[in-house]
Amino acid sequence: MSKQKVVEVTYDDLPLVCPRPGDEIWNSHPKVMLPIQETGKSKCPYCGTDYVLKDWDPKRKLH
Repeated sequence: MSKQKVVEVTYDDLPLVCPRPGDEIWNSHPKVMLPIQETGKSKCPYCGTDYVLKDWDPKRKLH
């Protein structure tokens, strides 16, 4: 059984894509945009990586 990967990101990392630039698995699946701004959490539908927006603020507006 494999451990689920959890990655913390900040607003500076947005827009969020998986796999992320610099990941060892950058070519393991197609790049997918992940909507994390609304809830502060997102899961990649391909690899199952969980992303958490560690400085999430539900009132913050993105440009």
